[in-house]
Amino acid sequence: MTAAASHTATQPPALASFRRVVVKVGSALLVDRARGRLNAAWLAALAEDVAELHARGADVLVVSSGAIAMGRSVLALPAGPLRLEESQAAAAVGQIALARVWAEVLGHHGITAGQILVTLGDTEERRRYLNARATLKKLLEMRAVPVVNENDTVATTEIRYGDNDRLAARVAAMIGADLLVLFSDVDGLYTAPPATDPSATHIPLVERISPEIEAMAGGAASELSRGGMRTKIEAAKIATASGAAMLIAHGGPKNPLRAVAAGARCTWFAPQSSPERARKTWIAGALEPRGTLVVDAGAAKALRAGASLLPAGVTRVEGGFARGDAVCVRDEAGREIARGLVAYDRDDAGRIAGRRTGEIETILGFRGRDAMIHRDDLALVGDG
Repeated sequence: MTAAASHTATQPPALASFRRVVVKVGSALLVDRARGRLNAAWLAALAEDVAELHARGADVLVVSSGAIAMGRSVLALPAGPLRLEESQAAAAVGQIALARVWAEVLGHHGITAGQILVTLGDTEERRRYLNARATLKKLLEMRAVPVVNENDTVATTEIRYGDNDRLAARVAAMIGADLLVLFSDVDGLYTAPPATDPSATHIPLVERISPEIEAMAGGAASELSRGGMRTKIEAAKIATASGAAMLIAHGGPKNPLRAVAAGARCTWFAPQSSPERARKTWIAGALEPRGTLVVDAGAAKALRAGASLLPAGVTRVEGGFARGDAVCVRDEAGREIARGLVAYDRDDAGRIAGRRTGEIETILGFRGRDAMIHRDDLALVGDG
């Protein structure tokens, strides 16, 4: 049984048992807005926590706010709401400072940091999604810690997440994380806002996000809930549906991950599946195929054994599809055996069908992906 599947009301899973962890850090934790300075001691302590997880073999990814807060301090922008162009200018300056800080604190522990700036389209449009996912997975494979932030220099109100809770959940789903940690200014979910209701009680475990749970976080139109508990519940719906556990914990103390591992009060949200099963279900049933790849008997057998689909095994390409689209995979008798996200446009797929992976660059003029469909992007269906 995986860590994400081992929740009980009395015994939450051990933090050290998760294999891929996304940690979301808000700007209020990183930056002391009253002084306009970085909370350097707190960040150094969090880096110690990340290094401990990393040393145990876990993949760790950080979703970090703070670019605008740091940038407005450097630019000496006045207090109060910023105009769009001021926010974008602050982000442009702050992103450099934020990346440098993360590189320094993680580098102190011998860990390489990689900056990833994303927009809404990078997690919602399949082609860009596949590119972003491949980059993140390669960084994790190389034992780096990606530091992700929304690209506020180009995002506008209409085309942005607007909060890093939901962005963190999308990233967790994208990379198949089994745990998402949201650090907040409260130690979890309560039956009512604890600051205004003395009778509010803490909820240690949410097995399923029901309408009652959503009501505890406040309505979507609530001014007080904007960017607060409401967005964390929305993040939990995304994360748990993708197979990740999620927890909300107080991020204020130094070494907040260590505190959670030691039993500090927090709220756990149980996953509704495993990351692998959730992704395969999405590919197999939620996407409309745009074309078909017909494969030979050897490729069909390899797919059933868990392999990726290589160009050499493809005998025919049908339909009109773009890279990142869902396609059917059929054997030579016409039986559908799988569905997957294809790594090539229809024309390029047709040109390399039946050819060895080593020939791809010569045929296409660029070094594409080795697999026509990677096994992580492929789900067996039907007779498969």
